[in-house]
Amino acid sequence: MSSCFNGGAGWPEPVVRVQAVSDTCGETIPERYVKLPLDRPSATTLQPAVSHGGGSLNIPVVDMSMPDSDETVRAVDAACREWGFFQAVNHGVSPELLRRARSSWRGFFRQPAEVRERYANSPATYEGYGSRLGTTKGGHLDWGDYYFLHLLPPSIKSHDKWPSLPSTLREATEEYGEEVVKLCRRVSKVLSKGLGLDGGRLQAAFGGEGGEGACMRVNFYPRCPQPELTLGVAAHSDPGGMTMLLVDDHVRGLQVKKDGQWITVDPVPDAFIVNVGDQIQVLSNAAYKSVEHRVTVSAAEERLSLAFFYNPRSDVPVAPMAELVAPGRPALYPEMTFDEYRAHIRQRGLSGKAQLQSLQNANSSVAS
Repeated sequence: MSSCFNGGAGWPEPVVRVQAVSDTCGETIPERYVKLPLDRPSATTLQPAVSHGGGSLNIPVVDMSMPDSDETVRAVDAACREWGFFQAVNHGVSPELLRRARSSWRGFFRQPAEVRERYANSPATYEGYGSRLGTTKGGHLDWGDYYFLHLLPPSIKSHDKWPSLPSTLREATEEYGEEVVKLCRRVSKVLSKGLGLDGGRLQAAFGGEGGEGACMRVNFYPRCPQPELTLGVAAHSDPGGMTMLLVDDHVRGLQVKKDGQWITVDPVPDAFIVNVGDQIQVLSNAAYKSVEHRVTVSAAEERLSLAFFYNPRSDVPVAPMAELVAPGRPALYPEMTFDEYRAHIRQRGLSGKAQLQSLQNANSSVAS
């Protein structure tokens, strides 16, 4: 029983590891993982969407080899306004490091259950090995396990909370984190310029270089005998600032909502999938929008991804930047720290864009 359950650690009920469920459930998944009919992936959305021209519809791909060029700024700006997502290629993080990070974390999820359970997390910080979001008892669960860890600020980063096995993991994760933070800072400058601001403006709103927050969630989606009934991660927009997602090149799973349609992303090898989070939507006064996305699972293959979240410092007030507010364009959101914002997410779990929409509605009521 200990290989399947984490019975405590502040959760409202025993936590079942999806890896254990996958290994023992046979051909039928437990009811807790079956989504409501409207939330289930249909047969059509499990395949890449087709554009009006007949080709596969995919999020934009942007060459980041010259991040200071006007062409790059225009391409990123258009992607963030129209999609909220793009794939960054030639981004400066070595393919060898990407492979090493993925391999190390895949090695962790292949450790015996008793090794993984040493790092079982709690809802206090979510740091460690987990299998659920939200602390509401009952309800539907996602088909995935994860490992969550902090990288910035340095005061809350603790290697002791990172797995010691496989032996390559801590070093690979440290190097990976350093390189992805640098990339996030480069992209932040591009986003600022796309908004017509000074290149350092967005990062300053995050707390300045060295003052930002950064964390990572490594997602592991075991094989699922009924992938048409469940999701690896339910539909949501990311609550933080910006996400750098590294996915399996050969296993599709990420879906992005575009004009009411779920589009399955076709990943470019060694690219980062970059998306706008709720905090940048707030800071940009909705010029850049965080977009709903979700993850499907596979009956044939397990899947692993590394989601790197680049966030405002947790106690810095976040509100629409003054330069983007005008008489004809009032501030759409009230001031709120990232800590205050994600407290709601941690209590209730993911629920589309409900939290951001409720803030906008509340702000509109106050303004009127």
